[in-house]
Amino acid sequence: MSVRGHREVLIDDFGVDPANTDAARAWDGEYGEFWAGQAARFDDFIAGYRARFLAATRITGGERVLDIGCGNGQTTRDAARLAGSGSVLGVDLSSSMLETARRLAAERDIGNASFVRADAQVHSFERRSFDVAISRTGVMFFGDPVAAFANIATALRDGGRLVLLVWQEERHNPWVTEIVRALAGEGPVPRPPADAPCAFALADPRRTRTILTAAGFNAIAFDDVREHVYLGPDAARAYRFVLGLGHVRSVLARLDERDHPRALGALRESIAAHTTADGVRYPSAAWLVRARLS
Repeated sequence: MSVRGHREVLIDDFGVDPANTDAARAWDGEYGEFWAGQAARFDDFIAGYRARFLAATRITGGERVLDIGCGNGQTTRDAARLAGSGSVLGVDLSSSMLETARRLAAERDIGNASFVRADAQVHSFERRSFDVAISRTGVMFFGDPVAAFANIATALRDGGRLVLLVWQEERHNPWVTEIVRALAGEGPVPRPPADAPCAFALADPRRTRTILTAAGFNAIAFDDVREHVYLGPDAARAYRFVLGLGHVRSVLARLDERDHPRALGALRESIAAHTTADGVRYPSAAWLVRARLS
């Protein structure tokens, strides 16, 4: 379904597509506050992908960059340093994370980065004004991904670049599957439909290619990138961090409280099994997606 015919709704006076209302409430609520309070930990969590992602953006001095789902702003700050005399606009649904992003940019004296609370699926971006749009694990949650990427495309100049980092299938990401299985024990592990907004919504390259092509992009390429994610310097701190993750909260919420001691014990065992001299690390896999606007 495209944005045509959708009635825009307002949450705290900013426009949200109805398909993204639940996501906006979640990210601008407790979950967004959790990530804002864990800004450094999340950057460490995904640090293995940082250099490869930045290199793929090929941002050069003077370019204008759009950072979709910028969160606490690390990718926005990285892009701003590369852009030099150019500029970067970071957009996100979470006011808490945007507040953190603004503070960190100011503390680092980065003056060419700005931040706006917006739903990228319907936000009125300045047309044909950006050279590149980027996103590090921030574009998998759109209710209507074709409409969202088509809207992002309106912000890009002809020939503009799109660079995304998105998770591969769950089976390639033990930081989700092993933890969820430990918590669930012998019980079922419910999974959303393949096309539902979730962390793995763009895990299938065929589906992602279809979405991006429909949105007006071409020259679509996928690089298989595999790194270990970092959950903490030791088992105790990793355990506290993991308890705030969405997939962990979701499984615990479905369990009978009488099963929580068993589940949490199994979680501790999983974390212990992945504790190394360099901290708690689980294997992960992502796609580095590159495309151009037709």
